[in-house]
Amino acid sequence: MYQHPPKDKLNWVQQVALYAERRVLTLFALGFSSGLPILLVFGTLSFWLREAGVSRTSIGFFSWVALAYGVKWLWSPLVDRLPLPILSRLMGRRRSWMLFSQLLIMGALTGMAFAEPTQHIMAFALFALAVAFASATQDIVIDAYRIEAAPEHLQGALAAAYMTGYRLAMIMAGAGALAIAAWAGSDLGYDPIGWQTAYLSMAGFMLVGVITCLLIHEPNIDLRQQASAQAEHKQQLISQGYPRLLAGFIAFMRSAVVAPFAEFFQRFGKQALIILALIACYRISDVVMGVMANPFYVDMGFSKSQIATVTKVYGVIMTLVGAALGGILVSRFGTLRILMLGAVLSAGTNIMFAAMAQLGPDVRLLTLIISLDNLSAGIATAAFITYLSSLTNVAFSATQYALFSSVMMLLPKFLAGFSGIVVDGYGYTPFFIGTAAIGLPVLGLIKQVGRAASSAQR
Repeated sequence: MYQHPPKDKLNWVQQVALYAERRVLTLFALGFSSGLPILLVFGTLSFWLREAGVSRTSIGFFSWVALAYGVKWLWSPLVDRLPLPILSRLMGRRRSWMLFSQLLIMGALTGMAFAEPTQHIMAFALFALAVAFASATQDIVIDAYRIEAAPEHLQGALAAAYMTGYRLAMIMAGAGALAIAAWAGSDLGYDPIGWQTAYLSMAGFMLVGVITCLLIHEPNIDLRQQASAQAEHKQQLISQGYPRLLAGFIAFMRSAVVAPFAEFFQRFGKQALIILALIACYRISDVVMGVMANPFYVDMGFSKSQIATVTKVYGVIMTLVGAALGGILVSRFGTLRILMLGAVLSAGTNIMFAAMAQLGPDVRLLTLIISLDNLSAGIATAAFITYLSSLTNVAFSATQYALFSSVMMLLPKFLAGFSGIVVDGYGYTPFFIGTAAIGLPVLGLIKQVGRAASSAQR
C-alpha cells in the first residue's frame, strides 16, 4: 500500500510532467463523465426541489436515491465478469459496460427534464433513481479501467487527473446547471422551463464520456487463472452430480462474487475491518453536509447566478489546484498523511458554513468558503482514490473497488437522508457544527490503519 513516500520518488518537475501522459489525460475525461451525474441527483436536485416548494424533510429523504452508489457492490460482479450481448464482442468488457451506462444516464436525465416534479413526482423519482443506478454502474467500470490501464507509479497522477475531471464535472452539474436554469428560466423564483433546459444540457455533456469511451483501448488483463479456476470448479461440481447448467452458475458465482471478497479478507486479515471502518467514515462530514448546502443558499437569499458565478470562477480554480496538489502531495509524503490533512480540512470548511449561517449572506464569505471547500475536497479525494486503488487486486478490480467505494458512500448517504429533519428541528448552525464533529473520529482510524500497516511491514 502507499503508506510512506517511495524511496525512488520523482522530483517536482517529473511529477508535474506525468499529467501530460496520454493515459492521465484519458482519466481526466472519464472523471468528467463520472462526476457529472452525481450532483444532478444530489445537490442540484435539492436546489430544484426546494425552489419547487418541496419541504426540506422531503428533500432529505429524496436524497436516498443516491444510495445506489452505496450498494453498487451488489451488481459489481456482473459488471466485472458478465459480457453484454454484441457490445462486449465489439468493444471489450470494460468499454461495453462503460458505453451502456453512459447512454442510460443520458436517457434518464432526459426523462427527469420532462418529468416536472410538481406534477409527476413519481416518474421524476424513478428517472432520478435510474440516473443514480446507471451512474454507479459507470463508476464501477471507470474505476476498474483506471486501475487496469496503468502501472502503480502512475496511479497517483491518474487519481489526481480523474479527480480534477470529476470535480470540474460537479461544478458543471452544480454551477453550470444553475446558470443554465437562470438563463433559460428565472434567476429568482421557480421556472420549470429553466430546469428542463439545464438537465437536457447536462445529458448532452455526457457525450464527453461517450466519445472518450469510443476512442480508448480496452485494458489488457490476463484472466486465464480465474477462468481456469472457474472451469475446474465447474467440472468438480459436475463430477459430484450437479446438472451442467447449475454447476456453471455456481462456479461463476464463486469466481465472480465470493473470490474477490474472500481474497481481500485473506490478504489483510484483521486489519481489513479497520480499513473498511476508515473507508465507511472518511467522507461522512462533507456528504452529510452536502445535501443541505444548496437549500441553505436558497434560504439565505442567494440567487442562482450568484452561486453559479462564484462556483464557476473560484471553484474551478481551486478544484484544479486541489486535485493536482493532492496527487503531488501523496507522491511526496505518502497517502495516509494526506488523508489526515484532507479530513481536517473538510471538517474546517463545515465550520465556516456555520459561521455564515450566523453572519448572514455575504458574497465574499461565500467565495472564500466555496474556494476552500473545493481545495480541501480536491486534496482529500485525490488521496482517498489513491488509497482505495492501492487496496485493490487487479484480478478483481471492478468488484473490490466497488466494495470500497460502496462502503465509502453507504453510511454517509444514509445519514444524509435525515439532514432535513435536523435542520428543521435545530437550524443550520448546529447542523453544520455537527457535521464537522462527526468527521473527527476519522483521524483516529487513519492512525490505527497506519500503525497496523507499519506492524505488518516489520
